[in-house]
Parts: sequence; C-alpha cells; structure tokens
Amino acid sequence: MKKAKKYELLSNVAIVFMLAIVVVGAFSGGFYAVQKEKETYAPIYKGSREERKISLMINVYWGTEYIDSMLETLKEHDVKATFFIGGSWAAKNEDVLVKIAEAGHEIGSHGYYHKDHAKLDFDGNYNEIYVTHKLIKQILGVDMDLFAPPSGSFSKTTLKVASQLKYRTIMWSKDTIDWRDKDTQLIVKRATSNVKNGELVLMHPTKNTADALGTILKFYIENGFKVVPVGENITNE
Repeated sequence: MKKAKKYELLSNVAIVFMLAIVVVGAFSGGFYAVQKEKETYAPIYKGSREERKISLMINVYWGTEYIDSMLETLKEHDVKATFFIGGSWAAKNEDVLVKIAEAGHEIGSHGYYHKDHAKLDFDGNYNEIYVTHKLIKQILGVDMDLFAPPSGSFSKTTLKVASQLKYRTIMWSKDTIDWRDKDTQLIVKRATSNVKNGELVLMHPTKNTADALGTILKFYIENGFKVVPVGENITNE
C-alpha cells in the first residue's frame, strides 16, 4: 500500500513537471512569436550606421514638371535615388514613371490616393497598397517591396498589411519639409546638417528641391558618402 502511494506521488510529480514544461514552452513560444512579429512589422527609419551611405527618398504625387530636372541632376552626379510613387499619379503619368525607372532609379510605393493610413482599417490599407502594386507592375513589370506611408502616418494594421504584401515600411531620418518651406537654402541645410551613415532623406519634386539637389549631392560626395537607393542602404538592417 505504501509502495502504491509512493508510485502515485511520483506519478503526480511527473505530471506536474510535464505541465510546467508545456506552460513554459507556451509562454516562451508566445514571447518569441511576439518578438518575431514586432521585428517583422517594425518600420525602418534609417540604413546601416556601419556604412557611409545615404539615400534620397523622393515621394511623388505632384511636381511632375520638376522631375526631369531632378533626373538630370542625379545623372550628372552618377547617383540613384528611390522614388516612392503614388498610384493615382502613376495612372496619369505613365511616361514619366517609365523614364524614372529606365534611368535606373528604385521604385517604391506611396499608396494610391495619399490617404491617412493610420485611420484606415485592414481592407483600406490593403487596397491602397495592393492596387498601387498591381498598377505599377503592369506599367513597369517590377515587384516593389518598399512602402512609404503618406505623411508618415501608419498604424499596427498598416505595418501588418504591408508585411503580408511582402513590403517593408520605410520612414525617414531627415526631412527637408520642402513641400511646406519653399526655401532652397533651408532645404540644403536640412538635408546636410549633422549627416550620419545610413541617413534616409525625405524630399519631393518641388522647384526649390530641384534647385537644391545639386548642392546636396555635391556635399554628400565631397564628404565621402555614397548615395544609394533605399533598398541598398537598409539591406543589413
């Protein structure tokens, strides 16, 4: 009888031990899943701080008349930028979009209608990104994988949708605010002050930006920075 109780006690201990392993495994697995999800969905604000690279991210919904000038300046300095394209703009300016791509610049998505993605539900975020992807692939034959949310506005849902559509969500480390402040020297200052490795510099096709671009690129190159597309800058992030 005592032996039976002894075995019963050992059996109960074994059961408790096994349950403890399951619980710990569940929690650790859950923690890992949360960490992994957080890492997968996190937006990117900069490139590698280990390499002397800088990227220009040019968001395009308007300013078509200044794009040729910017393309010429980029060509003159033998550098490539990343153009984040609005779908509604692309639908009306296929020829300009093709010109940008044929010049060897990287193409990213800027959504379709420049909506506030933080206020959109799952379907709203999905449609903005997916429809833009399909349109630009139809025009250029490329699969984009970089998404810059309009006005930098996003939610966890935005990040999740982008990730499911195989996009990385891109923010910026320097903002020229050229759409608001039409001041060439101020744009140059914002793009070049205290620059660090891995900077992602936000700008738009405006007259003052087109005027400032040559000075900005000259500064980067003279200070030993290589200007590369965003995708190349964030490869090791």
